Amino acid sequence: MGIYLNPKNKSFWEAVRSEIYVDKTGLIAYTNKRINTEQKYICVSRPRRFGKSMALNMLTAYYSRGCDSRDLFAGRKIEQNREFKEHLNRYDVIYLNIQQFLIEADSGKMTEYLEQEVLRELRKEYGELLNRQGIRLAAALREIFAETDRQFIFLIDEWDCVMRERPESEALQKQYLDFLRNLLKDQSYVALAYMTGILPVKKYGQHSALNMFWEYSMTDQDVFEEYTGFTEDEVKELCERFDMDYEEAGNWYDGYMFTKFGHIYNPKSVVEAMYRHKFSNYWTSTETYDALKIYIDMDFDGLRKDIVKMLGNGRVRVNTLSFQNDMKNFRVKDDVLTLLIHLGYLGYDSQQEEAFIPNKEIIREFENAMSVGGWQEVVNVLKASEKLLNDTLNCNADSVAKGLDRAHTEVASVLTYNDENSLSCAISLAYYSARKDYRMIRELPTGHGFADVVFLPLPHRNKPALVVELKYDKSAGLAMQQMKDRHYTQALEGYAGEILLVAVNYDRDNPNKPHSCMIEKIEKQ
Repeated sequence: MGIYLNPKNKSFWEAVRSEIYVDKTGLIAYTNKRINTEQKYICVSRPRRFGKSMALNMLTAYYSRGCDSRDLFAGRKIEQNREFKEHLNRYDVIYLNIQQFLIEADSGKMTEYLEQEVLRELRKEYGELLNRQGIRLAAALREIFAETDRQFIFLIDEWDCVMRERPESEALQKQYLDFLRNLLKDQSYVALAYMTGILPVKKYGQHSALNMFWEYSMTDQDVFEEYTGFTEDEVKELCERFDMDYEEAGNWYDGYMFTKFGHIYNPKSVVEAMYRHKFSNYWTSTETYDALKIYIDMDFDGLRKDIVKMLGNGRVRVNTLSFQNDMKNFRVKDDVLTLLIHLGYLGYDSQQEEAFIPNKEIIREFENAMSVGGWQEVVNVLKASEKLLNDTLNCNADSVAKGLDRAHTEVASVLTYNDENSLSCAISLAYYSARKDYRMIRELPTGHGFADVVFLPLPHRNKPALVVELKYDKSAGLAMQQMKDRHYTQALEGYAGEILLVAVNYDRDNPNKPHSCMIEKIEKQ
C-alpha cells in the first residue's frame, strides 16, 4: 500500500467511527454500475466542504486491493447490494489530490512531478515490468495492464484547483488538461475514473479536453443528488439525536434544490451545529467574505439588481450554459451567477432555471460582503430594517409607511419599482432583520390568490405572524379588504395565534407621495 497506489483505508475508518457519520455508501452502487462501461468517466463538482474528499476516501476503502474493508462496510447500505462483494477490494486504485501536486511542484512542472511520484510507487509493485528508461505514466500503466490484465480505478480530488488557483496561467491549465486526457481517455487500463472538484470540466471554445466525462454539478446532480449534502430525513434524525430544532436547522442550512431531492442541507454546517449545539455561520467562516465580494462587485449590467432581488427573497433567471467553467473568463452576468451557484453561494432550481440565496448562513455572507463599499444604499436599508420591524409589531402604521418610503428612496437606484414583484422584493429587503425570528414566504397560495409576503415566526420566538399585501396606485384600504375577503389567514395551516395584517400601497404616478400603510391585529384559533 502506498500514498497514491492503493492507499490505506484509515481516512474512511476515522469517518465511520466519528460520533456523527451519515451513511452515504449507497453512492458505491452507482459507481459499480459504471465500471467498464462507456459511462465510466464521472466528474462530480460541489462547493467546498460538501463531502467530496470523504466520498473519495470511501471509494478508496471500498475498491483498493491494498485493504480489507469488509468490517468498515458491515451494516452499511451498500452491504445489501448484490454487487457488493464482487468489487470489494478488487482493483488497483490510484488516488490523486491535485492540490498537493500543485503546491509541491516547481512552477510549471506539476504534471511532471505527479508522474514521477506515482511511477515511484508503481515500480515498487511492478518493478520488473517497468525497466524501460524514461517511461511515462500512461505508457507504464498500459504495460502493466498488457502483462497482468489488471485495471486501475482513478480517484482524483481537487481536479479543478489548477483553474481555481492559477486562473492566469492558461499554459499550465492546457498542459494539465492534455495530461489528464492522455492518461484517461480511451485507455484500456481504466476501469473507472471518478473526479471531484468545485467546477465542472473546463471548456475551451466549443470543445473540452475531457469530453468523455459525465458531469454532475450544482446545476444538475442527477443520480448523485442525495450524496451532494444531507437530506431532510438525515437532518431530522440528527436533530432528534442532538436535541436541536429541525425547523431552525432548515432556516440556517437548507436550500440546495434538486429535481428529486428538493431540500439538501450543507453537511459541514449541520455537523458543526450538532457538535456545538448552536446554529451559526460555520461553512462561510472557513473562507473570507472577500471571495464573494469580488464577484458581486463585478461590473455587469443587471448583476447588482439581481443580487438585490435575491436578498429580497426573490429569484432571478440564469442561463448557465455560457459559463466556461473557470474563474477568469466572464462575458455576461449569467457567468458570474453560475459561478456563485457552483461555489455554493446560490441555490439553483433547474426546472425553472432560477437562482436564489439558499439560507440564512449565506444571506449573512452577502451582508458581510456588501458592508465594505459599493453597496451603501442597500446596507442602509438593512440597518434600518430592525426599526421597521419593531414599528410593525407595535402597529405604528405611520412609522412603517415612512420607513418603507426611506427604503424605497435608498434602493431606487438599484431596484426600480415597475411591478408588484419588484415592490415585493423591496419590501422583503426592508424587513431583512425579520429573518432572525421568521421564515419569509413570498406569494403564499391562499386558495383565493396569493399573499404577497408572509412572515411565519420560528419556533419558540413568541412573535405574531405577519401577512403583507402590496398594491400599486390603489389604496392600503383596498389591500386590507382583499386580505379579509379572500381569507388569507386560512392559508397559514398549522399556525394558531396572533396575526398582523399589513396593507401597503405605493403611488407609482406620484413618487413624491409616501407609501400608505394600514395594520390590523387578528387572532387565529
